[in-house]
Amino acid sequence: MVYLIAGLILFLGAHSVRIFADRWRREKIAHIGPIKWKGLLSLISILGFALLVVGYGQARMTPVELWQPPLWGRHLAILLTLLAFILLVSAYLPRNSIKAKMGHPMVLSVKVWALAHLLANGMLADLLLFGGFLLWAVLDFRASRKRDRAQALNREAGNLFATLLTVVIGIIAWAAFAIWGHAWLIGVSPLGM
Repeated sequence: MVYLIAGLILFLGAHSVRIFADRWRREKIAHIGPIKWKGLLSLISILGFALLVVGYGQARMTPVELWQPPLWGRHLAILLTLLAFILLVSAYLPRNSIKAKMGHPMVLSVKVWALAHLLANGMLADLLLFGGFLLWAVLDFRASRKRDRAQALNREAGNLFATLLTVVIGIIAWAAFAIWGHAWLIGVSPLGM
């Protein structure tokens, strides 16, 4: 569990600097330069991610059950992860209406993904991992929207073709991951296949 917690602290901590210390972040970027700053954050993030993957894997070997998830929670999680994939794709596909309306679809994707996994899993490691990501995503989304309002940010409206393409790619990516990828990477098939 120590590796999982350390990984979460490093990974989410690196991704939280802008939330909690934006002025300090700007000063450090001005001092060392944006490339060195991004490199440093990338190294910390990679180390944190590696630790949380190893830690979560170890924690799954000796699970500590906190609650028994209801069957409907697992079914709802499947639908929520579909939404998470569509939101994730919308973060990268230009001129789609989802990104134009939501503003920060990748962070929303993390929120939905984390909530889905909390509904489907009831172990202590799940609470730490997915609860940590959910808390981070809520705080990051709030901070991002606050920055948008302060900058009076106006996003370019999306178009129907890009939006439909976003949804189709999201569904295909979700199906591929749900059918093959999750079992291959995580060792558990969410669809029971």
